[in-house]
Order: sequence, then structure tokens, then C-alpha cells
Amino acid sequence: MTTQIFIKIGYACISIAVMVAYGLLTGGVMARIRARVYGRYGAPVWQPFLDIFKNLNKRTAISHGMMFYLGPIFRFAGGLGTYLFIPAVFGSVLFANFSGAGDIFLVMYFIFFGQLGMALGAGEGGHPYSGIAIARGLAQMSAFEVPFALAVISIVVQYDTFSITEIVAAQQGGILHWTMFTNPLATIAAFIALLGMNMQSPFDIVIAPQEIPIGPPTEFPSQFLSMLQTNRGLFLVAKLILFMNLFYGGATSVWILFLKTFIIYLANLFIGVSFPRYRIEQAIKFFLKYPTIIGIIAIILMAMK
Repeated sequence: MTTQIFIKIGYACISIAVMVAYGLLTGGVMARIRARVYGRYGAPVWQPFLDIFKNLNKRTAISHGMMFYLGPIFRFAGGLGTYLFIPAVFGSVLFANFSGAGDIFLVMYFIFFGQLGMALGAGEGGHPYSGIAIARGLAQMSAFEVPFALAVISIVVQYDTFSITEIVAAQQGGILHWTMFTNPLATIAAFIALLGMNMQSPFDIVIAPQEIPIGPPTEFPSQFLSMLQTNRGLFLVAKLILFMNLFYGGATSVWILFLKTFIIYLANLFIGVSFPRYRIEQAIKFFLKYPTIIGIIAIILMAMK
């Protein structure tokens, strides 16, 4: 029994390393595509790796409260927990992770845990605008969690299980078995929520990259920033795999996983470069209106079957 546990931990470490590398590379590719859409050349696709190695070699003499430094750790723990309880490749021993030990609501908790920890860390940064950023982030997060939770409840009712592995298994047998076709309204509601989770425009006011030269990239130095950048790759892949498992039939091989998650993120990117940014109150009203109504209808339809 002990040997099996250590073997599973070893497989999980390999799985994490592969997905971190894939997530960072995907982020670099998408940044390059976004730059080309805007008429710029863009940084090389391997730039995320260079940034991490650069920050790992830096030191800082800045001192903040303990919670400030625990923020990146909580953020990384959220991304790590989200990924470890998801079956990355259906039927694979290497990429099964610990999916048999959790369910969809445990994964949703880890998504929230990382973001809440980051908010607590930012609160001790000492910057006068930290409170504004925290309020923006938590308000928008609470808003997009509503339609996503409704979409998840809808597919739980549909498949009568909380297990992500069983939800993926129920979608095997052909493309028409995917939740995308058997429950399209839940898929639409969840996809809109995913735009908010990935901070894609029109829902990127929390980071406001064009206007505010502050936030984690400038507040957190050296190894702490490197940890955040590593989590950016892992957490991105974890969310994409979760969405793929719930709505697109999962993946039966690593190559199918790469293809499906890349297409999902590419669709996010195209929407992001096509629409202007919402103000925070506009984003909250939008999430609590259209996708929420769609999610409620999806639950009602599944309950009536």
C-alpha cells in the first residue's frame, strides 16, 4: 500500500512538471498571437520560462507582513490542488493524479482558495490601491462563480454523480455524447464564466494591464514572483482541463488533451481581442444576468428529464 502511494506521488510529480511546461508554453504562444493581432511582433514563445529563471536568481530586501508572502504560496496551492484532483487523461495511470479522492466541488473549492489567498496577501502589500484591487477581484470572482456553479449543478443532475472521472466516462462513445451537445446551455454558461476565470477581455478589469502598472508583477519580488508565474501556467492548464473534462468529453491521450485545451484557450483569446473591457459593475451585472439565467434554465431542463 505504501509503495503504491509513493508511485502515485511520483506519477503526480511527472504530470505536474509536464503540465506546467505546457501551460507556460501555451501562455507564450497565446501572448505571441495576441501581439500579432494588435500589429506587434511580440516576445518569443519561451519568454515565460526565461522570466521564471530570471526571478529565481533574484533576491529582495523588502519586508512585509507574513500574509504578504503567504499569498503566492496559497495561490500556488490553489492551482496545485485544482490540478491534482482532476483526471488529466482519462484511463491513464500516469496522468490520473488523485482524481479518485475528490469530486467536482472539492476542485471548485481549490479554485476559490487560491484566489482568496492571493487577496489576503495583497492586503498586506501596503499599496494604497490594494483594497480597490481586492474588491474588484473578489466581486468579479463571486459573480462568475454563480453561472459556473449553476452549470456544474446542471451536469451533476444530468449524470447523477459528483465524480469528474465518472462524468468523463459518461461522455465516451462519440462526439455526440459530449456535454457540449447533450447539455449546450450549461456549456454556454460555463464558457462565459471561463472568460472571467482566465481574466480575458471584456472581464480583465481586475488586472487592467494597459492602465495600472501595479499588482503582483511589481509588488511581489524575486522567488515569490517566480512562484506566481509558475502557478500561472499550472492553474491555466488545470482550468482548461476541468472545462474539457466537464463539457468536451475529456481526453484519452496527452495529444488529445493538448489539442482540446489549446482550442478552448484559443477561443478565449479570440473573444478577448475582439471586445472592449467592461467596467467592474458592468461585468458583475453581466455575469449575474445572462449566463446565470442560462444556467438556471439548464438545471430545470436536466431536472425535467
